[in-house]
Amino acid sequence: MLAWREGRELELGTPLQRSILTMLLLREGRAVSPTEMIDAIWGDEAPPRALGALRTYVSRLRAVLEPDRSPRMRPELLTSVGRGYALRLPPGAFDLAEFERLVAEAETERRAGDLPGAAETLRRALGLWSGEPLAGAVGPYIESQRGRLTERRVGVVETLMELDLELGRHADVVHELVALTSEHPLRERLRGQLMLAYYRCGRQADALAVFGDIRRALVEELGIDPGHELASLHQSILAADPELAWTRARQVRQKPASDGDVRPAEAPAAAVQDGEHESVQEMPRPAQLPAAVNDFTGRREVVNRLRTLLTSVSGGEGVPVAAVSGIGGVGKTTLAVHVAHSLHEVFPDGQLYADLRGYGEEPTAPESVLAAFLRALGIPVDIIPDGLAERGALFRSLLADRRMIVLLDNARDAEQVEHLLPGTAGCAAIVTSRGKLADLPSARLVDLEVMEPEEALGLFAAVAGPERVAVERAAAMDVVAICGFLPLAVRIVAARLAARPAWTVASLVPRLADERRRLDEMRIGHLAVHATFSLGYGHLDPAQARAFRLLSLPNGPDVSVQAAVSLLGLSTLETEDMLESLVDVSLLEAPAPGRYRYHDLLRLFARKQVELSDDADAAAQALRRLLGFYLASAQAAHRLAYEGSVISEHLVSLGVAGRSFAGADEAVTWLTIEAETLFAAIGQASDSARTPEALLPAADLLLAMEPLLESGAFAREFAGRASGLLAAARAAGDKVSELRCRYVLGRVLFVANRLRDADTEFRTALELADVTGDPIVNGEILNALAVVAGRRRRHEEALAWFDSALKAFKESGAVGGEALVASYSARDHLALGSTDEAIAAAERGLALFSELGSGAGTARARYQLGVVLSRVGRLTEAVVHHAECLDFFRAGGQTVWEQRVCCRLAETFITAERYQDAARHAEQALTLSREIGHPYGEALSLTVLGRALAGLGSVRRSGDCLKRALDIFTRLGSPEADDLRALLKLDQISD
Repeated sequence: MLAWREGRELELGTPLQRSILTMLLLREGRAVSPTEMIDAIWGDEAPPRALGALRTYVSRLRAVLEPDRSPRMRPELLTSVGRGYALRLPPGAFDLAEFERLVAEAETERRAGDLPGAAETLRRALGLWSGEPLAGAVGPYIESQRGRLTERRVGVVETLMELDLELGRHADVVHELVALTSEHPLRERLRGQLMLAYYRCGRQADALAVFGDIRRALVEELGIDPGHELASLHQSILAADPELAWTRARQVRQKPASDGDVRPAEAPAAAVQDGEHESVQEMPRPAQLPAAVNDFTGRREVVNRLRTLLTSVSGGEGVPVAAVSGIGGVGKTTLAVHVAHSLHEVFPDGQLYADLRGYGEEPTAPESVLAAFLRALGIPVDIIPDGLAERGALFRSLLADRRMIVLLDNARDAEQVEHLLPGTAGCAAIVTSRGKLADLPSARLVDLEVMEPEEALGLFAAVAGPERVAVERAAAMDVVAICGFLPLAVRIVAARLAARPAWTVASLVPRLADERRRLDEMRIGHLAVHATFSLGYGHLDPAQARAFRLLSLPNGPDVSVQAAVSLLGLSTLETEDMLESLVDVSLLEAPAPGRYRYHDLLRLFARKQVELSDDADAAAQALRRLLGFYLASAQAAHRLAYEGSVISEHLVSLGVAGRSFAGADEAVTWLTIEAETLFAAIGQASDSARTPEALLPAADLLLAMEPLLESGAFAREFAGRASGLLAAARAAGDKVSELRCRYVLGRVLFVANRLRDADTEFRTALELADVTGDPIVNGEILNALAVVAGRRRRHEEALAWFDSALKAFKESGAVGGEALVASYSARDHLALGSTDEAIAAAERGLALFSELGSGAGTARARYQLGVVLSRVGRLTEAVVHHAECLDFFRAGGQTVWEQRVCCRLAETFITAERYQDAARHAEQALTLSREIGHPYGEALSLTVLGRALAGLGSVRRSGDCLKRALDIFTRLGSPEADDLRALLKLDQISD
C-alpha cells in the first residue's frame, strides 16, 4: 500500500499503522469504531493496551497525512466521529475507487459494442494496481479484504483477456497469459484463454500442453477434473474446430471516429512463424542464474509485487527495473534469484547474472561485467570493444527484440549499475543492494524487510526439520524472534540445530538469550551474521561509523531527530543528513517520519563496535546528553501541563537544551509519543548509576513525566520504573531520589485505589522531605495525603492536611497548588455538612485556575465544582461544568478523568430521574475503566449503571451490576463496599 501527498510518497509507518489506514480507506468515508478496528487488526490477540496503541497510531497517521496541520487545528482528513474515526478523501484520491469507476465505465462501453474502448479502459484500471493488494498491512480483516481484492483484480484481468481475444490480439496476449497462468495456476478461465491464444497463433501442441498441465494440477491439488467448458475447448482444439479461429466478423462495431464514420477494425497481429526468429534463435540463450534454494519460504507479497513489476505491460518503452534493498542477511539475493527463476517462461531468451561485490574490498568494474555478458551472448573475445560506453551500447543492441532478464547482485551504487541495464522493452532487470538506489533512473525501489513471524518459523522448520519444530513450536517461535526474524540468522541457527540431533529447540533459547554472545552463536561454516554486518560497517566513513555506534546505545525502541541531535552532539541539519545516510545503506530503519531504529541484531553489532572502539567515555557522555535532552523536554512539558506548579523549577539540569512546546496539549502529546523511550532512559540510567549524582536526573525525569499519570495508560510502567529506581536510590543512600520515587509510587497506588499503601508511601515521602529539606513536592504530598484521607472518609483529617498543604504552597509561591487545595477540599467540606464553604472553595479553585490560564487545572476544578453542585441539587449547573471538562479530558486523552466525569454525569442524571442518559454515560465510564485496567473506576461505573438500570426497571441487570461492583470494592478494601451492601439489603427488603 502506497500513498502520496503533493507528488511525494508518504512513509506510512509500521504494518499495524498501515492496517488502520487501510481499514479506514476501505470504509470509504464511513466511521469505524475503536472496537471494530481492534478486532480487525489484532483479532483475539489484542494486547491489554490496544486502545492506547490505536490512538497513538491514529495520531501518527494524522501527522503523516497532514504534516503542516497545527496541533490546535482539527484534522481535515482523518477525522474523529463520535468515539470512532473516518477518513475523508477528495474524489479521485483513492485508487481502488477509481479502479471500480473505470471497470464500470468499461462495462458500459462493452455493452455499447465499443470493444477496443472497453479494453483500453480496463487496462487503465489495471494500471492502477501494483503488486499484492494492501501490501504492508496485517490482521484478520486485512487478510479477508486482500483475498477479496485479489479475486476482483483477477476477474477483471480475465475480462480484459477475453476482450483482447475477441479483438484478434491473440499473439499480443500470449506472454501476458503465460505469466498470469503461472501466478494463478488453477484458474480454468485463464488457462482456457491461453489455450485459445496458442491455437489462434498456430501453436496447437502448446495449447494442448496447457490443458494437460492444468488437468494434472487440478487432480493433484484439488482431486478434481477440469470443468465442462475447458474440456469442451480441449476437444475443439483436438478436432481443429473452425469455430475457434478468429475472423474479423467476430468483432462488433467500433467506437465512431471523429468524422462520424465507423472505424475499420485494426488488423490483428500476425501469428509468429518459426522462421521469423531464426537469427535470434542462433544466438546463445545464457542461463547464468545461481541455483534457487529448495527451501525458499514465505515472501509471497514481495514475490508477487516483483513479478508484477517485472512483467507489467504499461504501454511504455521503458525497461522494468526492480531495485531491492535491505540490511545484510535479509535475503535479497535469495529472493531475487527465486523471482528470476520463476519468470523463465516470460523471459525465454535467457538470464544473465553478475555478482557486483559492491561491499567487498574490490567491487566488480562494470567493464568486466559487460565483457562477461557479451561473451555469454556469443561475441568473440577479440571483437569486444574496450570502452565502457561501447561495450554498453553493444550489450543493449544484442538484447533489443529479445526477452531476457538480468540480475545484478550486491550493487554498490547506481553508477556501478547504470551501464549494465537493457535498453528496450521486452527485457527486465533486478538489482540488489544494501543501499537504496534512489538515483537509479526508472528503478522501482523495493525495501525488503525481515520476515513475518510465521514466515521465519516456516524457514526454520524447512532447514531444521518440520518434525522437530512441530513438537516444540513455542520454543521455535522464541528462537526466530531472538533472531529478529532475519532470514540469515534463522537459517544459521536452524542449520546448527539440524547438525546436532541431540539438541532440542528449547536448548537454543538460553544459548541465544545472552546478548553479548548472541552474534557469536549465529555462525556456521562460512556463514556468519557478524561478518555480513561487518561488510556494511566497513564502508562507512569515520563520522558515519561514530554515529552508527552511538545511536545504538539507548535502550528505547527508536530515537527522534531531536533526541539524536543531543546524542550525537551535532546540528539538526547534520544529524538529519547522518541519519538518512545510514538509512540509505540499510544500517538504520526509518519506521515513521522523523524516527529511526535498529534491527535488534544490528543494534547488538553496533554496541559491540562501541566496546571495540575504546570509546567508553564518549559513550557515557552521549547517553548523559540524551538523558539531559529528555529531562529538559519533560520539564517543559510538566510546566505547561501543571501551570502554577513549581515542581519544574526544582528539577536538575544537565546543561542540554530540550524541546519547546506551543501549549499543554502539544506537551502532553510529546510525552505520550515518547513514553516508551523515556521509561527506557530511566531504566538504563538507574541500572548503571551508582551515585546520587547519577541517579537524580533519572528520578527527576520520572517526576517530570507525572502528567502521563492522568491518562491511566502507563500505571504499570510508572510502578515498575519507580520501584527499580527506588531500589537503586536506597542502595546508594540517595534520599533525594527516594523522595521522588515514593511520591510517584503513592500517586500510582492512589489511582489504583490502594489507599492504605498510597498513604504509607506519601507519609514516607513526607518524612524524606523533612530529612532532606527538599521542597520539590512538599505541598503535593500534603495535598495527596488530604485526598487519600477524604477518600477514606476521614474528612476532618483531610481538611487538616489541606491546611498544611495550603501553607506549603503559599510558602513556595505555587498559586496552582493553592487552587488545587481549594478545589479538592470542597467535597470534604460538603461531607461535613458545610454546604456554603464547599461551594465557595470549589468556586475559588476554579477562579484561581482560570486566572492562571491552566487548561488542565480549570478542567479539574470544573469537575470538583460539578460534583458539589450535583450533591446540593443544582443539577443543570453541574451538568454544564461536567460537560465542559469532559470535552477537555477527551481531547487530551486523559482517560482516568474522562471515566470519572462520565460517572458523575450518570449520578446527576439519576438524581434528575433521566435514567436513559444516566445508563449511557455509565456504560461509557465502564468501557473506559476496562480499557485502562482501572478496577476502582470499573466498580464506580458498575454502581451507577446498576442504579440507572434500576430506574429503567431492569431489576435483574441492575442487581448483577451492583453485585459485581461490590465484589471489586470488597477486594480493594474500599469504604464504598459498605454503601453497596446497605443498598443491596434495602433492595432485598423492598423485594
